[in-house]
Amino acid sequence: MNMQQPRNLFTYFSRIVQLRTAEGVLRLGGGAAVTRWSPAGGAALFATVTADRLGTKNDFGKRKISLCSTRSEATEKKKSLTDKKCVPCNLKELRPMSEGAAHTLMPQVAEWNLVNDDGVMKLRRSWTVKTFTKGLEFFRVVAVLAESEGHHPDLHLVGWNNVTIEIWTHAVGGLTENDFILAAKIDKLDVLNLLRRKPTD
Repeated sequence: MNMQQPRNLFTYFSRIVQLRTAEGVLRLGGGAAVTRWSPAGGAALFATVTADRLGTKNDFGKRKISLCSTRSEATEKKKSLTDKKCVPCNLKELRPMSEGAAHTLMPQVAEWNLVNDDGVMKLRRSWTVKTFTKGLEFFRVVAVLAESEGHHPDLHLVGWNNVTIEIWTHAVGGLTENDFILAAKIDKLDVLNLLRRKPTD
């Protein structure tokens, strides 16, 4: 079906068809009729159908249902870490990732080290700042980002000008994608004026 058709349409399907969109596929059983469709923000397509029969076993009679094609996982995975947003750490389905999964994301945060701290995987990176107060300013800039993401790293200022940041998801006792998102966004912060020399691992 050409998805550029006007919104008011009536198309009857005599067999099972797939309604393809840029974001996914809607699979309609035989006897389904699309009476209205509308793209929502380019991210999904909603269709209202009148169905005499969906599938081959269950006869629901004539009724209207709403179908929605969501953004495919493949499209989501193609987004860079800096384009993503941290999810709440108290989500029940949030689990620590495996070491193998962590290694697949490391190329996107190449300046960071993957460390195992007493069985807990963390991301760690260090910088050398110009002065003690520059270190505090560095933390302030990071804190603003952390607050906006709802995800907070461990901040260490040692020996007056050595700054180290450790990121891990405390709620699950390990690493999640949130940690890589935050690390990638920290890398983009404009803090060169606070640093004494080139950042180190």
